[in-house]
Amino acid sequence: MNELPLTRDPAALRTRAKALRRHVLRMAEIVGQGYVGQGLGIADVLTVIYFSELRTRPAEPGWVDRDRFVLSTGHYAIGLYAALAEAGIIPVAELATYGADGSRLEMSAPETTPGVEMTGGSLGHGLAQSVGMALGLRLQGRDARVFNLLSDGECQEGSTWEAALAGAHHRLDRLIAIIDCNNQQADGAPAKVMGLEPLHEKWAAFGWHTQRVNGNDIPALLAAFTQIRATPGKPHAIVVDTLMGKGVKTFEEREKNHFIRVAPEEWALANRQLEESA
Repeated sequence: MNELPLTRDPAALRTRAKALRRHVLRMAEIVGQGYVGQGLGIADVLTVIYFSELRTRPAEPGWVDRDRFVLSTGHYAIGLYAALAEAGIIPVAELATYGADGSRLEMSAPETTPGVEMTGGSLGHGLAQSVGMALGLRLQGRDARVFNLLSDGECQEGSTWEAALAGAHHRLDRLIAIIDCNNQQADGAPAKVMGLEPLHEKWAAFGWHTQRVNGNDIPALLAAFTQIRATPGKPHAIVVDTLMGKGVKTFEEREKNHFIRVAPEEWALANRQLEESA
């Protein structure tokens, strides 16, 4: 079966990222609320992972030699579903069922959905599971990589740092953690809840090859993954600074956009702003 074709062309990837954002807005409009800010903000990261890095077979989501993408932040599911649809792993038409009773596309991604490796949402567990996957794949003699998307808020969880220690101890250089720093969590800015900075220095101190880049800059993300391939012998962390609501000015400027409730009349404006954005 054919693997998903990959590209390193920034223009092609920007086109994909805008398509992901369109999907996010359409899903969010159906339910009128949700984690739309995260879905828009992480679209560039997901685009580079799925369409430039990840080995997968759309017609065979359970392919044993596939790379694994682990969504620790289950509430980012709206963004993941958009990527899975663009990749052909789930039907685009199914996005219309997002958040509906009985749908496979729950608001927090379940592992019963094709392309979803673990049930996220109870934060702080994704990196530990990713470490286990990476170690298991190595023991099986497979060269698959494991990508784990986690959030800045999850770095307030002790289990995250236990997993970071284990990843470094076992020198899991097929493991890549992407830490989304969007400066928002349910109770406010992380700096007010429990300070994390300098976050990239903490990951480096735990023995990880660490970079920090603008998570909405596709060439910078491509360069970060190039650097990973040139740095064997330790696990990798990319701290990505993203803008919540990226591409929709109205959402970008909201003071609190961890969970957004959107009035019916706002959707036309949001869609127009997305199409007008660079």
